[in-house]
Amino acid sequence: QVPLVESGGGLVQAGGSLRLSCAASGRTFSTYAMGWFRQAPGKEREHVAAISLSGSRTKYTDSVKGRFTVSRDNAKNTVYLQMNKLKPEDTAVYYCAAGATVEGGWIFWGQGTQVTVSS
Repeated sequence: QVPLVESGGGLVQAGGSLRLSCAASGRTFSTYAMGWFRQAPGKEREHVAAISLSGSRTKYTDSVKGRFTVSRDNAKNTVYLQMNKLKPEDTAVYYCAAGATVEGGWIFWGQGTQVTVSS
């Protein structure tokens, strides 16, 4: 088990920024790829970003490229999602996940944090 706890969500105006954090417990954080997902009301869950074990490889969905940045600090067992130039369509519950690779195999999930972008 890798308990994951997200934080940093909130209400922000369009064009603003937020930084989400996902803290993991245990000693195995650095052995997992980490991902960020989001789910808006009435929509399917969407894979937003992912980062490899060492942080050397990242992956983004097209709609957030150039606006969102995923990073990780293995010494702090934490992965981050810096979100800039936020748009109302970014409104969703954001989840972090731990898995095998940036391509998939997500095993452990956090409880989510709400991000609301007002127009």
